[in-house]
Amino acid sequence: MADPRAAVVERDATDGAPIRIAHADVDAFLEHLAVERQMSAHTLDAYRRDLGALAAWAQAQTWTVVALQTEQLRGFVAAEHRRGLSPKSLQRRLSACRSFYRWLLRHGRIAASPADGIRAPKAPRKLPQVLDADEAARLVEVPTDVPLGLRDRALLELFYSSGLRLSELCALRWQDLDLADGLVTVLGKGRKQRSVPVGSHARVALAAWRDDQKPTSDLPIFPGRNGAITPRAVQLRLRQLALRQGLFKRVHPHLLRHSFASHVLESSGDLRGVQELLGHADIATTEIYTHLDFQHLAKVYDAAHPRARRKR
Repeated sequence: MADPRAAVVERDATDGAPIRIAHADVDAFLEHLAVERQMSAHTLDAYRRDLGALAAWAQAQTWTVVALQTEQLRGFVAAEHRRGLSPKSLQRRLSACRSFYRWLLRHGRIAASPADGIRAPKAPRKLPQVLDADEAARLVEVPTDVPLGLRDRALLELFYSSGLRLSELCALRWQDLDLADGLVTVLGKGRKQRSVPVGSHARVALAAWRDDQKPTSDLPIFPGRNGAITPRAVQLRLRQLALRQGLFKRVHPHLLRHSFASHVLESSGDLRGVQELLGHADIATTEIYTHLDFQHLAKVYDAAHPRARRKR
């Protein structure tokens, strides 16, 4: 029986060259990511955009994504670079292509991956901004005797205490939190579950919020209008609270995660431990915080060493 996806591709009667692209392979790959890999909607949208760009470019060249060879795929990357895509965006686009072609290879749709050996331009490594310990304390210590004060205090303390992703925090229910043992269980990227410690200040704030709400165990810890609070609502609230607390940096949820990681690494020096706490699959992702730690040490050195001080 013929592959139904092959019927989507029409070919020129003269030389057999493909003249229309089949999107069915891309759709099947995205379905695999959604169902089998259980990737988030945000990640799926990124894959859909990147592979859609590849499909559109291949169609303009009268090729199919399945028929592309290495030189042709390299031409796609070069065309996107000329179009003004940043090195970081090109890296992400090429990563999506690699995953797609690996999937095609496993399913016998191609004999070899054209993405092997292709590298995107190197992107400058941008270090994340962090709050120092005093700024973090000022941010999370919002007053609790105002409307939503108990909720805001619990939310900020938990963010900074446990280094959660925004999506992880929004999805939390009371049954995921063990205040007695000081642990919270979260479902991270790729549906991977991990347990993260909850600090003493966060436990006090969460207990006060729980006593005020008296919720059942299956309810969201941070409710919104229709169920759990939305990521957008948290982003907007965090911006408001930062200004109210006198912080004029660009404060966003991931800034608290960056600050958590940087402060734990600075105190412990345990990179593997920070990797586990953050839920990073690859330690290379965590290593960026070693650069932050080195910057801090360099500042201490410059301020303290007599031969490091610059002359005025």
